[in-house]
Amino acid sequence: MAVVQQITWQQRLEAYYYLCRFDKPIGTELVFWPTMWALWIANQGTPQFSILIPMILGTIFMRAAGCAINDFADRKVDGAVERTKHRPLATGVISAKEAIYVFLILVLASACMLFFLPIETFYWSFGALFLAFIYPFMKRYTHLPQVFLGAAFSWSIPMAYTAVGQTPDLTCWLLYFGNLAWTVAYDTQYAITDREYDLKIGVKSTAILFGKYDIEIISLLQALSIVLIGAALYLEDLLMPFGLVALLAVAADFIYQWTKTKGRDPQLCFWAFRHNRWVGLMIFIGIFMALVL
Repeated sequence: MAVVQQITWQQRLEAYYYLCRFDKPIGTELVFWPTMWALWIANQGTPQFSILIPMILGTIFMRAAGCAINDFADRKVDGAVERTKHRPLATGVISAKEAIYVFLILVLASACMLFFLPIETFYWSFGALFLAFIYPFMKRYTHLPQVFLGAAFSWSIPMAYTAVGQTPDLTCWLLYFGNLAWTVAYDTQYAITDREYDLKIGVKSTAILFGKYDIEIISLLQALSIVLIGAALYLEDLLMPFGLVALLAVAADFIYQWTKTKGRDPQLCFWAFRHNRWVGLMIFIGIFMALVL
């Protein structure tokens, strides 16, 4: 395990910045867009800023907290993986104890946002905290850590419903499981990037579980996500025409991702993972247009 280095306070703050992945906003975007889908659908239009701002800040804080606890969980293995060997805990720039402190501070910051939201959202937040905490450790015990990540990343959807005073309904849960399927798909793309290293160090993932059928199962999960999200839009009378156009654009994007990843090149799989930021945006545009026009 890396020995903690003696560094200046400026270098320490920079290390915290990288620990929280503020330099890599893709994770925040992948949580942000589904939250926006749910907020706009549950509110049947643009939510009040008094709800929107706390939900956005809570999303940012909790994603950063998830990164901190993830690096704490992986502190003994990140150094053996090419892509993660320069992370602050792996290099010893900051200590495991500091990572826990950062996690707790970010959770507290996120909890402060709940003062601006209904009490029901506060109750649902315990689920988000539980999933954010356990996800990083699941890769030690199951080949399905991506499912736990999907559950965590999707939890903001029912929270968004409660934030605007709605009870999570069938539409909410269709969005939830549609987003979960999409998350497992893109995080499996991400896991293919590290599969060679994960096999060596004994870390589990869906990329390992799916084996030679990984790309095909990713495509099936992407198709399932389109069906479930499409069903949610249909129930809310948001499918025709803008929702359908958005989902057709998403389907075309998924096909494009398949053409790039079918050879299982790790760099292209990582590219596809990052490319999913546009999927969430396209679905939101479809929802927004359907509600305002």
